[in-house]
Amino acid sequence: MALVGEAFLSASVEVLCEKISSREFRDLFRGKKLDESLVKKLKITLLSLNAVLNDAEEKQFTNIYVKEWLDELQDAVFDADDLLDEINAEVLRCKVEADVKTQVLNFLSTSLNPFYQGMNGRIKELFDRLEHLAKQKDVLGLREGVVGGKISRRTPTTSLVDESCVYGRDGDKEKLMNLLLSDEASNKDVSVITIVGMGGVGKTTLAQLLYNDDKVKEHFNLRTWAYVSEDFDVTRVTKTLLESVSSKAYDNKDLSCLQVELGQQIKGKKFLFVLDDLWNENYGDLSLLQRPFASGARGSRVIVTTRNKSVASLVRTVPIHYLEQLSDEDCWLLLSKHAFENGNSSAHLELEEVGKKIASKCNGLPLAAETLGGLLRFDTNYEEWNSILNSNIWELPPEKCNTMPALRLSYHYLPTHLKQCFAYCSIFPKGYEFQKEDIVLLWVAESLIPQAESEKRMEELTKKYFDDLLSQSFFQRSRTFKSHFTMHDLINDLAMSLSKESCLRWEGGESHEVLKRVRHLSYASGQFDCAVKFEPLYEVKHLRTFLPLGRERGTDYISKKVLHELLPNLTCLRVLKLSNYGNIVELPNSIGNLIHLRHLDLSNTAIKRLPATICTLYSLQTLLLVGCESLFELPADMRKLINLRHLDCSGTQIEEMLVKMSRLKSLRTLTTFVVGKSTGSTIGELGELSHLGGKLSNLKLDNVVDGSDALQANLKNKQDLKDLELAWGSKDADHSEKVRDVLDKLQPGMNLEKLTIKRYGGTSFPNWLGDSALNKIKVLRLEGCRYCFELPPLGQLPSLKELNICRMEFLRTLGPEFYGQPFQPFQSLEMLEFREMAEWEEWVPSGSEGPNFPRLRRLILSRCPKLRGSLPCDLPCLKKLSVKGCRVLHDQRVTATTSTSTSLNYNCLEELEIEDGCQTGLLSLLETKLLSLLYVGRCNDIQCLPNINRLQSLTLWRCPTLLSFPEDGLPTSLTSLKINSCWRLEFLPHEMLAQLTSLRYLSLENSCDSMRSFPLGIFPKLTTLIIRNCDFQL
Repeated sequence: MALVGEAFLSASVEVLCEKISSREFRDLFRGKKLDESLVKKLKITLLSLNAVLNDAEEKQFTNIYVKEWLDELQDAVFDADDLLDEINAEVLRCKVEADVKTQVLNFLSTSLNPFYQGMNGRIKELFDRLEHLAKQKDVLGLREGVVGGKISRRTPTTSLVDESCVYGRDGDKEKLMNLLLSDEASNKDVSVITIVGMGGVGKTTLAQLLYNDDKVKEHFNLRTWAYVSEDFDVTRVTKTLLESVSSKAYDNKDLSCLQVELGQQIKGKKFLFVLDDLWNENYGDLSLLQRPFASGARGSRVIVTTRNKSVASLVRTVPIHYLEQLSDEDCWLLLSKHAFENGNSSAHLELEEVGKKIASKCNGLPLAAETLGGLLRFDTNYEEWNSILNSNIWELPPEKCNTMPALRLSYHYLPTHLKQCFAYCSIFPKGYEFQKEDIVLLWVAESLIPQAESEKRMEELTKKYFDDLLSQSFFQRSRTFKSHFTMHDLINDLAMSLSKESCLRWEGGESHEVLKRVRHLSYASGQFDCAVKFEPLYEVKHLRTFLPLGRERGTDYISKKVLHELLPNLTCLRVLKLSNYGNIVELPNSIGNLIHLRHLDLSNTAIKRLPATICTLYSLQTLLLVGCESLFELPADMRKLINLRHLDCSGTQIEEMLVKMSRLKSLRTLTTFVVGKSTGSTIGELGELSHLGGKLSNLKLDNVVDGSDALQANLKNKQDLKDLELAWGSKDADHSEKVRDVLDKLQPGMNLEKLTIKRYGGTSFPNWLGDSALNKIKVLRLEGCRYCFELPPLGQLPSLKELNICRMEFLRTLGPEFYGQPFQPFQSLEMLEFREMAEWEEWVPSGSEGPNFPRLRRLILSRCPKLRGSLPCDLPCLKKLSVKGCRVLHDQRVTATTSTSTSLNYNCLEELEIEDGCQTGLLSLLETKLLSLLYVGRCNDIQCLPNINRLQSLTLWRCPTLLSFPEDGLPTSLTSLKINSCWRLEFLPHEMLAQLTSLRYLSLENSCDSMRSFPLGIFPKLTTLIIRNCDFQL
């Protein structure tokens, strides 16, 4: 990839030129008798400005006048785009509202529409403004052809770390390990170790290395991690620590109660707390936070990471550990790990010299090395590497660049479209975690994607942009949730420095001068957002983005005055998010004035109806109604929203879709389609929605007339669908041939990955279900198909990983038809679950050579009361087995076999759950070598547990015949022991109890009647003890 810098504004200017050069725009001007020559002059001016943007972008960091000129130009470009979009919205309105095509032509050929009165004047005013800026570019010496906050509401980090990507921290780790493990670290019972360093130097990484060290894990009874951030709140941090150490949620928000409970939870225990990224300098706040810590045992430790020496001085009990920058060699190792395949630079020795020079320019910051490594990834062109090294952006003084030159350089070489997408993300606070799909919809709504390039595949192109930024380390994957992403603090600082004129994380104290240019605004929503909070926003006339970032839990409330007075005033809005405001039951009719609106999110509100005026938002692309449980219908005229691409109604109570939904031909996402009985709301409406993708739930399929009606939906040709649900109503399903014909005609496309079928009333499934041509299906769920007496050959689905079958009440035998021919069955299946199979009696193997389920990792059987015989004998990869409510399974008194239990090949089994029944044949599995978790409940025929060598967790519940533990006692590896309602069980003698040196959790309830006492101090690592209704003494 050629590393060529492109100016931030270039994409916006080019889009404007494309719009005013379009044939539709020229025809409009001629038809309205507008000044066409003025538009031509406007285009020439824009092109002349675009020619110097590369030079201006680089000079802005050293010349404040160029920076001010760029800010003025950006403001003018925004206004120009708003004006053109306003014209486009009017054209859309007339097209939609015209009854016949001739009326549209008549409209375009006349100039009676008052909308266009004064349009020449508005365009002339814009031209004069841009022409003035064009003259200034010469005064500033700009050349053509040059190539070139605190609303943070952080998501707590985890302690996880990839140690293979850490260099140069062995000495720091060793020094701090001594402080952590030494009893002489300080004269205080609880020592506070502080790590101080600049942002991005690796403070958090070092703390993670310490936290995850095996010696540390063994040394402390409790370990807890809390991400504090600059949004310091004693109650929130205390609650985080308490919920972690107690493993349960606390709704109480009273600080006193929380601190008392925290003190009780850690009383007498040696704990390690990590307070990551502490900013607060208030001594009173910090002292208050630490009060419960005194309850811990001597030797407890607190690690604090902070950028601020003053903060560390307030809390430390041992000398501050200053984390220095990495050596150039370590920076090079880290940079090369990201730049070269497998981190090996030996195949490109010619790049090592220049690469090491680049690494030395990183100023020892690991994030800089990682970012530049991502930028150079797999690019082995020496000239490109040398170009980066010699860029003068490296030499910018700190006062001109509040983020380091290395990061700014990575940004400099981004294509212009990626620059705009990245800068937009500055509205998210530090530590904020987001999902790719959400960001994609926002970028599309803000027109950051060149629509002319790919109107039909806009979202796919945007996802590629996201992946490009991710690959170059501008985004990074969350360590908390696999599907979430975040930006490192320094990257976030970079984004803020680039967009501070147009993007704002609003706190309420900004000046009028700051607010008047803001286009994109986010704010931290509170539990009660009153009208006075938003009063300054009445001055913001050109706001495009209104984005509240909600609290983690709970429902927020917003003043009705904001909805009825402020929002209608923000006529340039393109993104409006009101999700999680639980008091919103309706929107004002004035919502129809927001003609630029493209993205409206009302998820998890109490909205009961959408106003009819919402159907006049002809530019609307995304409407999110997720979890709107009070919403029962959509406005009838929503079919006019011809640009709507994404409609998410999941979790609503909508009883029937709007009539003639087939007119919404731009739809890419339709999560729910409720089939109606009336004309225009049948399933055939889906037929013309050829671009549907993602997830689609077809509900109330009992309203489908017949197979030909279902065929009109044309599901087979919707190749972008990934997740499909086919569900009939809750009433007793019709099990006639008609229903089977309907399901047969609803055959999905070959790219489907997940399929759910609910309450299907046929007696058999169509042939396409189980066809190996559906080679991408990974998840299949069959629920409530009560009349089906056999399963299709699901074993022939080559990619199937998860299979759930529930409430098939007529199924009695699972035989060879389940596995299919000719291929070895279930080659990819990892999870298999059967639930509530009332009549299922027999599970017959396929009869083929080799295991029937070669990769199965989890097998769950629940409430299959008549299932007898044996489970599949050969499950070589099985890690978890759960059998509950299967009373006669593996009961040798019921089956004729006597050796089935001894032939089970479950050598990888780690977790076993047995409940409700005899199942004595399963007890041989207790001798599996890798078994670490055992749950036995309501088993009547078990008297003695066999030896279990590596067990870590044992739960016994309601086993009235259980008399004794294994002869050799329980294994020393046991960390959790729970016994409930095992009255006759003889507890272990004291000498065997003394062997449980790893035990951390012990719970005894209504059990061990013969036991009178045992010494509590015999368990050195015990952290939790629960005793209820047991008649003995400690």
